[in-house]
Amino acid sequence: MSDAFRPVVWGVLGVARIATERVIPGMQASPLCDVRAIASRDAARAAAAAHELGLARAHGSYEALLADPEIEAVYIPLPNHMHVEWSIRALEAGKHVLCEKPLAVEAREIAALVAARERTGLVCEEAFMVRDHPQWARVHALIDDGVIGEVTGLQGTYCYFGDDPADIRHQPEYGGGSLYDIGCYCTAVSRLVLRDEPRRALALLAMDPAFGVERTASAILQFPRAQASFFCSMRSARYQMLQVMGTAGWLRVEVPYAHPPTLAARIVVGRGHEAPGTEPTERITFEPVDQYRLQGERISRLVRGETARQWPLDDAVRNTRAIEAMHRSWRSGTWETI
Repeated sequence: MSDAFRPVVWGVLGVARIATERVIPGMQASPLCDVRAIASRDAARAAAAAHELGLARAHGSYEALLADPEIEAVYIPLPNHMHVEWSIRALEAGKHVLCEKPLAVEAREIAALVAARERTGLVCEEAFMVRDHPQWARVHALIDDGVIGEVTGLQGTYCYFGDDPADIRHQPEYGGGSLYDIGCYCTAVSRLVLRDEPRRALALLAMDPAFGVERTASAILQFPRAQASFFCSMRSARYQMLQVMGTAGWLRVEVPYAHPPTLAARIVVGRGHEAPGTEPTERITFEPVDQYRLQGERISRLVRGETARQWPLDDAVRNTRAIEAMHRSWRSGTWETI
């Protein structure tokens, strides 16, 4: 960052917990981000959130925040079914956009957002903060250097326990369910690690009879040169893991998805074919980082026209198509093409 870098002024469209507890504090810790305003349809909730977070302004409507001339970029943590609409409205108001995952509950919806981004020329990305963690560059280096040989498969797990009926993740009309909430991470990281796209999917879902969304999902994704599988659940103890198998070894990313900013990242590597195949030959540790801060900094650099990694909206289309194929597979009981 140059000494002349002017922090990007951010506004937040909504008072969801992911925003108030994770994203905003992470961005506030960065000299590249000036989080100045927050909005809610409930003016009292907006005012309370602004007071708690030390933000300069609270708006009693999303429209008011988008009309705020000081705001350059908005972060959108609204319910899934509102993402595309408000991302488009933000772009049309002249604001750059970082929108929570999943960007849409149907891939076809994203076409209108792509058109809006192209019309405006503004930055617009899906918020998958996991991709900004430096551990993935090391994973790619280990694979590219042949440390584990040719990659043959991935296995991921991401679980937590939640049964609050008021939680939007349990409401099908809001794009709820474990696949859109956490399975999307497993899918995105599988694609990230393999640097390729799955061709078809097979899935088994366990539906919650009270809420009408899948509380647990198991899926297999067939890539051109490897297989990826994962288990995700909203009714299990909190747990996450990703392991990558190769012809000459394996590696395990111990905190692949939701990474607390105070926790060091760890990659464990095993080489060779000695029994029992459980003992690591190398342990790699990263200093703690805040993925949300790194995400906000990267987008802020893009807003200022600086060089930074970009994730096109087509990536969101591909991830959503994979999840749609998993839902179709559960209904059809067979493989579905992505």
